[in-house]
Amino acid sequence: MNRNTLIVGSIVAATAALAACATLPSDAELDAQASAAIKASFREQGIAKLDRIQQDLGQQACSSAVPPTDAVATRIQAEALATIKPPAGGNYMGDWREGEKLAQNGRGMTWTDTSAAPSANGGNCYNCHQIDKKEISFGTIGPSLWNYGKNRAVRDPADPVSAGIVQYTWAKLYNSKAYEACSNMPRFGHAGLLDEKQLKDLMALLLDPQSPVNQ
Repeated sequence: MNRNTLIVGSIVAATAALAACATLPSDAELDAQASAAIKASFREQGIAKLDRIQQDLGQQACSSAVPPTDAVATRIQAEALATIKPPAGGNYMGDWREGEKLAQNGRGMTWTDTSAAPSANGGNCYNCHQIDKKEISFGTIGPSLWNYGKNRAVRDPADPVSAGIVQYTWAKLYNSKAYEACSNMPRFGHAGLLDEKQLKDLMALLLDPQSPVNQ
């Protein structure tokens, strides 16, 4: 094979490569293909319905390979903050004993469950957080919650001085995207994963001075 033949062969190969690149699908086309593949791979069964794979703005933006812009992140947080509903009567605190049970309960929302009602669900908190120093196994996706209320000087949740922490904690449990657009934390209140009583019980676990979290 002579030099001219090699040159011609290289040019042909380069031209073919450029033509292949020119026909690659666009980002929009790839997104559409991925969406179609996801939809095709899911089916309704039991309490698990197809609406679970429908993404809102925050989920769409935070599922992208490129982080959301500051403007989009600000919009996500603002919309999340607007969804937060304070408890009826302004009482944020429940029973920390029930809250501890919820925190250690990872059940709920699977297709084998007979009910999708929040009362059938747990909080699954231990899967992402340390809750008690006595625990030997816990997740580290989220920060430790050990001494959560004590470290924030919440001695009496009804005290106006503690009101800011109380309201922040409620909002974080209700819809975590209000403070972090791409938070991994479940939006317990907004998504209907837990009801008001359960949220109050978790609040007590975190903030009640008598809770083992604060010992």
